[in-house]
Amino acid sequence: MSENTALNELANFVGRSSLATQDMAARNRALAAMTNRMLGKKRSVGDLLGVVLTLSARTRRMSQPPAMIEIDVFAPGGTRALQLTLGGR
Repeated sequence: MSENTALNELANFVGRSSLATQDMAARNRALAAMTNRMLGKKRSVGDLLGVVLTLSARTRRMSQPPAMIEIDVFAPGGTRALQLTLGGR
């Protein structure tokens, strides 16, 4: 029953933010300021190129089959000292 109570409270919610009572110009200024803070500084062409190259490399790695690496280490007597397999499924 507590779920219904929470839903009723949500349905009856009345916003009390200063943005809800201000005129449209003030609201737009406040939202623009928040957006500018979230976006941060301007990006250079080098930054954008770095992002594109990173995404390209990730896409290329995802499209290739997974690699499997096997490493065998042998003791001086010829017996296997260590066997390590990476990437096996």
